[in-house]
Amino acid sequence: MKIGVISADVAHENRVALTPDAVKKLRKLGFEVVIQSGAGQAAYYSDDSYQAAGANIANSSSDVIADARIITTVNDLPATIVDSLASGQIVIGMLDPYRNTQLDTYAAQGVSAFAMELLPRTLSRAQNMDVLSSQANLAGYKAVLLAANEYSRPFPMFMTSAGTVKPAKVVILGVGVAGLQAIATAKRLGAVVEASDLRPTAREQVESLGGKWLDVPMSEEEAQKAKSTGGYAWTPSEQYMKDQSAVVDKALSGADIVITTAQIPGRQAPRLVHKTTLDKMKAGSVLIDMAAGTGGNVEGSVADQTITTDNGVRIVGAANIPSQLAAQSSDLYANNLVNFITTLIAPAATTEATDNASSNKLTLHLDMEDEIQGALAVTHEGQVRLAKR
Repeated sequence: MKIGVISADVAHENRVALTPDAVKKLRKLGFEVVIQSGAGQAAYYSDDSYQAAGANIANSSSDVIADARIITTVNDLPATIVDSLASGQIVIGMLDPYRNTQLDTYAAQGVSAFAMELLPRTLSRAQNMDVLSSQANLAGYKAVLLAANEYSRPFPMFMTSAGTVKPAKVVILGVGVAGLQAIATAKRLGAVVEASDLRPTAREQVESLGGKWLDVPMSEEEAQKAKSTGGYAWTPSEQYMKDQSAVVDKALSGADIVITTAQIPGRQAPRLVHKTTLDKMKAGSVLIDMAAGTGGNVEGSVADQTITTDNGVRIVGAANIPSQLAAQSSDLYANNLVNFITTLIAPAATTEATDNASSNKLTLHLDMEDEIQGALAVTHEGQVRLAKR
């Protein structure tokens, strides 16, 4: 049974779905792998390295589609490729399911499509398949380096013969995986870091990394509600939102660097920084909007562009940061895919395939009752399974 990889559009994506190391793991499970020539080049994985790992090289994407049962991808497949898929084939990738306009086509083609973003992150057995965490971790790190490159002053405090250089003040809005990594990276570079999140429970994580929590007063009732839900399902009051906005506005007015990380799968990114706040910021300050690709957290941000406001604030629309660390992000992503693909193997075949990599008895078992497969499957047996949001 073959797993295929096609070349991405390198104008927008440098990552590749499978790396040579992942090929070796899949072959050990009993799969064959076919990869389009040049698919890994933007991530610094040559055709030779894939061949050395045991993969076959195909001349075109159509050759891969014709030869493979499972197609792995970073982002959704181009329409021309989707149209050529055959019934029974499987597509696995970050398919942006809630905005994906091709799900009906996948279903009509009889394709089983799995969107990795839908992974139930609370399941312990799913942790090694969590593509959002693996990619966000790298993105949070790189966002700080992008900010350092844009900022016209150093991050750490310097003692010089001409006087003391003050450390940069960095504010992180959104303390998920990317935000926490951004805090840790900015602290390592010597910055003073403050952070805010709608979840009061994130305070302990921020402070454990050496950041200062931007505290927002809340009533005892709100505190209990936030604590009982872990913060995720908490709906704050209008007054809390107003108070939080005031705290954030004050922090940003004195900030040198601001990194925003808030994204909601399938929805427009929440607006965290408005023009009224931008107008108060210092000339030369930098905002890295990690949600620029989904509408932006910062008013006026544009995906893949750097905008300078009238008062000299630079807004960087960082739409796809993991692609800028293509070698490492591909490696982590490929590991996530391999771990998920393992769940598709029929139990009786797993041991036999491991014992004999050339086994031709490898079979798949698609089980929509499985808590992972069922959660990720957006099309199966001619039906779109994705619930509307």
